[in-house]
Amino acid sequence: MIETLYEILQEWEKDDQVTFICLEGEGQRAFCAGGDVRALYDLRNSNVEEHAHYFFETEYRMNRMMFTYPKPILVYMNGVVMGGGVGISVGASHRIVTEGTKWAMPEMNIGLYPDVGGSYFLNKMPGEIGRYLALISKTITASDVLYIGAADYYLNSDLWDNLKGVIMQNKWLGTTVKEELHQLILKFNQSMENTSTLATLETTINKHFGFNSMEEIFNSLEKSAEEGDSWAKKTKEILLTKSPTSLKVTLRQLMEGKTKSLVDCFKMELDLSMNFMKSHDFFEGVRAVLVDKDQSPNWHPDTIEKVEEKDVESFFKYQWKDGRNPLEEINKTL
Repeated sequence: MIETLYEILQEWEKDDQVTFICLEGEGQRAFCAGGDVRALYDLRNSNVEEHAHYFFETEYRMNRMMFTYPKPILVYMNGVVMGGGVGISVGASHRIVTEGTKWAMPEMNIGLYPDVGGSYFLNKMPGEIGRYLALISKTITASDVLYIGAADYYLNSDLWDNLKGVIMQNKWLGTTVKEELHQLILKFNQSMENTSTLATLETTINKHFGFNSMEEIFNSLEKSAEEGDSWAKKTKEILLTKSPTSLKVTLRQLMEGKTKSLVDCFKMELDLSMNFMKSHDFFEGVRAVLVDKDQSPNWHPDTIEKVEEKDVESFFKYQWKDGRNPLEEINKTL
């Protein structure tokens, strides 16, 4: 799907007959549930790095293209929007969520890290919410997706066909398409003000997730848990189920991403993704969650104290055959 979508975006960018693009999932269950990491797992004993290189480079080029696309892109995020699904929606110009939206960056559950531009867009969220969502892989609904800036509009899913009908009947003028589309969606848009759980928790999230080491984050949560804070206790318990390596690499990733351009974030992520293809925890996480489905991964190392700084550092530089990251050529437009 990624290769096809990337090719279509390139083709339609040059096609004067294409006014704007609309993406929606097939059926009501999902917009997009993410990339096929199971396929990478199945290649673990053969040429996984070659396939991973092609997959991730193509995906990140497409993700970046959506952020800078010259024509409006409308995404209708009904149902599951996770991982790669976030990657093909967060950079769009007009983003709609519904009562059925289930949004997440769940990579931590499989011993990976939040890619598809997560280094960039997670850092644009209020306070430390991006860190929180990344590290615990929390699934959120429409009001929270709007609050973090990953969506622009809300409408009940039973109104979608009506909106599509209006869009199809409209006579589009090339110079005002983006604003016209915005105004049409606003006619169906419904208010979701003051309903975000994340907004309510933001001060608490900032208190615990503002530290620059996982050890400090755990200590902060533990202290509050001992004082009777049930949220801190539950959050710590969730973090303890994640790969210690992934936790430390992800925190470092988000710290580095704060000062990087969009393109530099994708370059960093390509290095990270390729190095994760050589890691134990990624394949163990996929096994536990998607293959055997026992939900009992055996992480190695199994505690954050055992993950050394040199281990974390090793994920951030991949040894490319020609010594050059393939995304170096992309112009730094963001």
